[in-house]
Amino acid sequence: MARIDELKEEIGALKTYLGFIVAFIITIGAGISKLYIDDSSIFLILTGSVALLLLALIFVFIANSMHKKIKSLKDIP
Repeated sequence: MARIDELKEEIGALKTYLGFIVAFIITIGAGISKLYIDDSSIFLILTGSVALLLLALIFVFIANSMHKKIKSLKDIP
């Protein structure tokens, strides 16, 4: 397999991972909102908020990695 095809596959996989992370962020955000509205346990709200923050950081890291790989495509002959 050519190097460019390999990089395209990696970028496609990163796009899939980003989609999963966005789905998790939306789901956890909705859960946190529901817990807040129901005036539930503060521990669960804080745990969800920390998970949301970690997922946001992972999203930024993966998106940055994907953009670097996309920029490296133009350097391949």
